[in-house]
Amino acid sequence: MRGNDMAEEKKEKKTKKKTKKKNRVVRRVVFCVLAVILAIGIAVSVKLGATLIQMKREAVELVSNASRDTFKASQTTLVYDANGELITKLKGEKDVYYLEYDEIPQQVIDAVISVEDSRFYEHNGIDLKGITRAVVSLIKNRGEIHEGASTITQQLAKLTFLTNEQTYTRKLQEMFIAMELEKVYSKEDILEFYLNNIYYSNGYYGIQAAAQGYFQKNASELSLSEIAYLCAIPNRPGWYDPYEHPENALDRRNKILKDMLEEEKITQAEYDEAVAEEIEVKEKQQTETHDYVETYVINCATKAIMKENGFEFQYTFKDDDERDAYQEEYDKQYATCRRTLYTEGYRIYTSINFDIQDQLQEAVDQTLSSYSEEKDGIYAVQGAATCIDNSTGKVVAIVGGRSQDDIEGYTLNRAYQSARQPGSSLKPLLVYAPALERGYTPGSTVDDSPMSDSDPHKVKNSGDSYRGSISLRSAVMKSSNVATMRLYEELTPSTALSYLEKMQFSHLVDADYQYYTTCLGGMTYGVTTEEMAGGFATLANEGEYRETTCIEEITDASGNLVTKASSSTTKVYSKNAANMMTDVLQSVVSGGTAQGMKIDGFDTAGKTGTTSDYRDGWFCGYTPYYTTAVWVGRDDNKVMGNLRGSTYPAYIWRSFMSSLHNDLDISDPMTLYGDGGSSNDTGGSNAETTTAASTTEQTTASTEETTTEASTTEAPTTEAPTTEAPTTEAPTTAAPVENTDSEE
Repeated sequence: MRGNDMAEEKKEKKTKKKTKKKNRVVRRVVFCVLAVILAIGIAVSVKLGATLIQMKREAVELVSNASRDTFKASQTTLVYDANGELITKLKGEKDVYYLEYDEIPQQVIDAVISVEDSRFYEHNGIDLKGITRAVVSLIKNRGEIHEGASTITQQLAKLTFLTNEQTYTRKLQEMFIAMELEKVYSKEDILEFYLNNIYYSNGYYGIQAAAQGYFQKNASELSLSEIAYLCAIPNRPGWYDPYEHPENALDRRNKILKDMLEEEKITQAEYDEAVAEEIEVKEKQQTETHDYVETYVINCATKAIMKENGFEFQYTFKDDDERDAYQEEYDKQYATCRRTLYTEGYRIYTSINFDIQDQLQEAVDQTLSSYSEEKDGIYAVQGAATCIDNSTGKVVAIVGGRSQDDIEGYTLNRAYQSARQPGSSLKPLLVYAPALERGYTPGSTVDDSPMSDSDPHKVKNSGDSYRGSISLRSAVMKSSNVATMRLYEELTPSTALSYLEKMQFSHLVDADYQYYTTCLGGMTYGVTTEEMAGGFATLANEGEYRETTCIEEITDASGNLVTKASSSTTKVYSKNAANMMTDVLQSVVSGGTAQGMKIDGFDTAGKTGTTSDYRDGWFCGYTPYYTTAVWVGRDDNKVMGNLRGSTYPAYIWRSFMSSLHNDLDISDPMTLYGDGGSSNDTGGSNAETTTAASTTEQTTASTEETTTEASTTEAPTTEAPTTEAPTTEAPTTAAPVENTDSEE
């Protein structure tokens, strides 16, 4: 027995020895595992710590680099017509109207705090209780983020600096930024920023945009029930969309009202009244698009801001390199300033009068209604016109083409974007008014004889019709090419074209100074109706040019002046020369190529223009009240056999101007040549003693007008509609072709 006991004892000792050895191994393994885990933990902690430190640094940098303007980065610009009526809204991705804190109703503030962040005034940007709720939700939903626990400050941080991505990293970034915002801005500032940037569905950002969009009233005019209704939307803009899910928005409105009642922000009586109130959301506003007006306003406003920023516009260049350098800088500045129209919340006040605009559009549409041919969905035969109020020098109406209801977006505005050959309509501005500056009078003798073959600038009259020695008045009335060319040779191109330069004709290039057919309207690129209206309005304004624009003034959203239209003028022609030119152009209307275009009861002056092969037709004219320039032609620059300046352009002009003058006072005559100065004042050697051409001259001239040359470059083709206003580019150089012109 004793031997057995000893054996068992020996065996037990051996087993214990093995167990101890095994335990040592296990302990070593466990120690190693723990060491590895600890090492990983330390590494993760170090990395996480570094990440958190980096996030904090980035938050500090973001907030320190921001300013109050950061939270006003995108505001909607409003454009108004001459009567203060809204024309259009210019906005980027957001429709925003900024309100200062003291402009936000207190009940809006109470409502949003009650539903979004009841501890807003107690936390420093993050709410620990809210975070605890979010963690519990995270565990219940197996790691999926369902409850954000974002405070108002965190939401502002996300709106301004982050994306909508739902990740742990983004949430941590949001928290760091929120805490930094609270260090820099007051609670009132944060509420102001938040309520101007939060999304209320359907493109409305901020409480003011939502109030106008859904109820067509200002935020200050909202009822308590409407306020709670709007404050329901931002939580889930799609789910609480007033148009798609009005019942959802109504349920949440009631919850918000209950929260406000429980927090004693409203009384029981106010609660009962608000819950009982029926919500009437207005139908979605369909903003009418005024294609030609809007594109022109955008162009004028952009250039006004460029000018305010110090950009110097240039219309002549010493060489192509200077032109190219200018164009590059122009394009850069134009694009930059144009973008601000969609973000800065300007208030743009214009001279556009929609009663006049509608009349001008109707005249163009009705006169050309028989032409139904289309190319790429756009009428092939087109018209453009610009009307200026002579009392102000401002554009009151501009039509860039025929109306087409099936075309969406902005289209080519031919009135200021398409330069076309002006034909004889350019002669008064380029040749005859400058000649009247230099000693000529309406009665001065000019040579209408055929030009010699030896003359390097030989041109012909239309139909080879010549009358020898005639008065300057008759030369204009019959639109003599040879008399015009001889005067142009005497003036020289540089002298004559300097008058167009002063009136900001923007498509002049070197070739126009080299080729003498420029005096007959044969230019490299041509002119626009905006430029021609500005030129003829200068004659009506006794030789004083005023910048052609529709901008009265631009302010910021708070009403502070950004820029105002200049009232200064540029002396282009002397008063006497301008008045004499006006008198001659009255003869064109009473007995020349524009006979029959007189507006009943009003002094009327005007000039026709027709290019060779009848590709472009013009009529430019004025009364004491208004100046209007009209062009008709095809976008593809093809021939129109029955087009003359005295046909469709003149018909449009007279139809429009007659309607426009129906209710005007006829007791304001133009200043005639006789009133502007006698022949002795001008130094003319063959001055007329009367202010009207002789009956013989009138009769003869009315049958003989010779317009100007054919187009020398193809007109721009119609562009496909775009979603934003087309920009204006400076011209490039191309040499003209010499032509003779063929007036009606």
